[in-house]
Amino acid sequence: MNNDFYFFLVILLTNIIQGITGFAGTILAMPFSLKLVGMDVAVPVLNLLGLLSGVYVFAGNRKFVDKKVLKHVLLIMGVTVLVGIFVRHLLSGKPQLLYYTLGVIVLAISVTGLLKTFGFNLKTEDTSKSSTVLPEVLLAAAGLVHGMFVCGGPLLIGYLAKKLPEKSAFRATISTIWIFLNGIILISQIVTGMWTPQLVKTALFSLPFLFTGMFIGGVMYKGMSQRFFIILTYVLLFIAGLSLFFK
Repeated sequence: MNNDFYFFLVILLTNIIQGITGFAGTILAMPFSLKLVGMDVAVPVLNLLGLLSGVYVFAGNRKFVDKKVLKHVLLIMGVTVLVGIFVRHLLSGKPQLLYYTLGVIVLAISVTGLLKTFGFNLKTEDTSKSSTVLPEVLLAAAGLVHGMFVCGGPLLIGYLAKKLPEKSAFRATISTIWIFLNGIILISQIVTGMWTPQLVKTALFSLPFLFTGMFIGGVMYKGMSQRFFIILTYVLLFIAGLSLFFK
């Protein structure tokens, strides 16, 4: 079996997770996909699939979208995604340090979230200024990283987990965000000539695996409790954080 088959298998398995949570599909798929098909294929195809998975979830859950949070996220991340796209074109070589830094941040978010979920009271000295500024910095960083590597999801989760603790609103809103942001990235890729006929063919072959995974994930999602959903969210973040060290 060639690498394309394993690439499609990765898409299937990771989009089961995407169908459950509305996130994590791309960042879990990216490390394996980079090794299997390379960055020039993995990044544009996974970006397109992330956009389509957002459309899939949005189509049946648009009534749960929190429009206020959506507008705020798109305002901040829309700008920094464009910056990230620009920076990515300026980079030469493999920006491994950025991946490692992001991995540390994601692991910190996931561990903190899990400790709080299981009842550990993390007492920190908080001020109104830091509690207001830090989430916005996190949001801006999410856009920057997403524009560069289509992997801004974990940082965005760190922001949305507090804003939208209810699972239906969380899942619907984050899926809608991907439609807009991945759409911006897709347009930039088309303009720069990244989408070749062979790449289009690979993307088309990946679609059945995407939608099968999303369907299975959607079925699994309906039977989940609120607490289990929150725990699963942070566990997946932890896995995603670890995966960033193996790019």
